[in-house]
Amino acid sequence: MSTGTVTPYRSDTRAGRDGFSQLLRAEWTKFRTVGGWVIGLIAAALVTVLLMLPVASGHSFCNGRACTRSLAVGPGGEAVTDSFYFVHRVLDGNGSITVRVTSLAGGTASHGPIGHATAAQPWAKAGIIIKQSTRQGSAYAAMMVTGGHGVRMQYNYTGDTPGLAGTVSTVSPRWLRLTRSGDTLTGYGSANGAAWTRVGTVRLAGLSAAVQAGVFVTSPASTRLTSQRLLGFSDLSGPTAATAVFDHVSTHGTWPYGAWRGQVIAGPTDLVQGGGYHRADGRFTVTGSGDIAPLVAGPGHPGLTVEHLLVGAFVGLIAVVVVGAMFMTAEYRRGLIRTTLAASPRRGRVLVAKSIVIGAVAFVAGLAGAAAAVTLGERLMRDNGNVVYPVTPLTELRAVAGTAAVFAVAAVLALAVGAIVRRSAAAVAAVIVVIVLPYLLAVPHALPLGAARWLLRITPAAGFAVQQSLPQYPQVSTIYYPSNGYYPLAPWAGFAVLCGYAAVALALAIFLIRRRDA
Repeated sequence: MSTGTVTPYRSDTRAGRDGFSQLLRAEWTKFRTVGGWVIGLIAAALVTVLLMLPVASGHSFCNGRACTRSLAVGPGGEAVTDSFYFVHRVLDGNGSITVRVTSLAGGTASHGPIGHATAAQPWAKAGIIIKQSTRQGSAYAAMMVTGGHGVRMQYNYTGDTPGLAGTVSTVSPRWLRLTRSGDTLTGYGSANGAAWTRVGTVRLAGLSAAVQAGVFVTSPASTRLTSQRLLGFSDLSGPTAATAVFDHVSTHGTWPYGAWRGQVIAGPTDLVQGGGYHRADGRFTVTGSGDIAPLVAGPGHPGLTVEHLLVGAFVGLIAVVVVGAMFMTAEYRRGLIRTTLAASPRRGRVLVAKSIVIGAVAFVAGLAGAAAAVTLGERLMRDNGNVVYPVTPLTELRAVAGTAAVFAVAAVLALAVGAIVRRSAAAVAAVIVVIVLPYLLAVPHALPLGAARWLLRITPAAGFAVQQSLPQYPQVSTIYYPSNGYYPLAPWAGFAVLCGYAAVALALAIFLIRRRDA
């Protein structure tokens, strides 16, 4: 007797990886068929936009008056402060300028013009500069002595290269030299005028043939923390001035005939004390105020940033947390979790699928709300005469997409906590305590500054750092408040802290769901 060959049945349908694609589809269907969840995420997006309107429609103030002019913008597109006292002449082509600095003294606005040797601000600057023009934000390179950071070569506001260390005095003067060859400028420093050290070389693209060159002095506004207490902290800020003495001033190259001219360089929003100069026996005594540096948000510096427009995302996040927690806890409350786990015995994958779905829809809601808030808000701010800090398109994209990512990760964190505690109220409360409460305590000055910064390092609220649009500059002395958008961690480092919490919570949830009864 012979038997035929039996061919096993093979479906034409391509199987997924243990049905994971079908599991994703099932979780998506669950989400979209519950109107309350969909409405919750739509509300999160709308709140993000609506709470932007009071911010964008108000007015920022410049020294007590509403600002109606734009900030100065440097060659790199960043907001800058460009204020100093300039004693200058025209350099038409290649050449150099050399000086000796024998003193740098400082004081505050309340002391009036400097007539005695008091300590200069650490970033008070005195030296030589070659500048495209006296226009605010124009390109430059400078060699300088500072009140507390030695000799520096600085250029185009953000560039900073250290030179000789130490402070300047009559017994320890500093020689400075700046040379120009086409678009290339090179700075040198010396302690004795004989042995020179090259500090740095920089190329200023598009530098015109005729530029302004000479000696300058500036001294940034003083900002200090006056008190720290449980319900906040306060600061005191005001303009300062500095006076420097230059001698052995020599020039080489093409310097058309003309006298040295003194001029206060300042913008409409700058806190300056004025200045002046006196020349006698080849010695220049120059007093100046202000700063040549990137502009940072803070005391005395008006303006709105991208993150100001995203303030509504904080409230929208609460709605996202509620939806994220209920996406998990509703199944426990209704007893549907048994059906879900029976259909997909690999329990860990159920949580992964839920996380992907809730994270994706929260990201879309956050992206829609943040993009609309920034796009509409920037137009409203400018229409209302506000000063707006310029940022690059990539920075703005990171703030918008980062806000959406915070929504997504917070939703996953809420879902994971919901799986751990199995109760909606407990899950929502727990996530609000670890994200929302630290933000409320740290950002609106509810805690001393040191405690606020620590909270924004070690709690999930660190994720809001991804919205920060303005960097912190080591050459700009100020108090970098969280309320002004400055976080103690870099944008992606802060976001990584939030992701770490979500990952740990999700891992614990997967561990528990595999070992507990449904």
